[in-house]
Amino acid sequence: MSSLRQRSSTTPVDNDVDLLPPPPPPPRPSQSALSQALESSAHLANLLPTGTLLAFQLLMPIFTNNGVCDMATRPMTLGLLFVLALSCFLASFTDSIKASDGQVYYGFATFRGMWLFDYLNAESSGLPAELSKYRLGFIDFVHAVLSVLVFAAVALRDKNVVSCLYPSPGHEVQEVLDIVPIGIGLISSLMFVIFPTKRHGIGYPVTRDR
Repeated sequence: MSSLRQRSSTTPVDNDVDLLPPPPPPPRPSQSALSQALESSAHLANLLPTGTLLAFQLLMPIFTNNGVCDMATRPMTLGLLFVLALSCFLASFTDSIKASDGQVYYGFATFRGMWLFDYLNAESSGLPAELSKYRLGFIDFVHAVLSVLVFAAVALRDKNVVSCLYPSPGHEVQEVLDIVPIGIGLISSLMFVIFPTKRHGIGYPVTRDR
């Protein structure tokens, strides 16, 4: 009789243990590496012009109809992506100069030097007359190409762009869309470290005195 009571008293405890959910499986190493790679790729957006990113975030849902494209919206989406990529390329050649009066002037770097957007007023503000040291160099073209690649990586991670250009991707296409932006992000981040730039283009603060 006592053994029957002891068995009945322990039965609810066993039922409670059975009702507990199983512990979640630990994340696989591949999933953890993928999450870290995507996070590092997202941080590369800070290397793009802020105006271009803002236009991308605001206009892309409108041009793609929230990812549902047709024969009219798909060419417009491609045109918008081309214009924004061109904006990233050209923004890499912009620079800024801080005059003696504290005013910051922006310009466009050329092979001969710096061409200021407001040269007459800048000249009367104490800017150096010789601007040839701000001429274009090899690193400027490297950064321009990297900026376009980073923008392409960011665009390929946008669900509206992917749904518009690839509404029903196959297995191989989906693998490319998952791997290529990560590779572009990691390689571009390494190249930005190897080839640093001293330019501060339009929209970026001047952190040094010129």
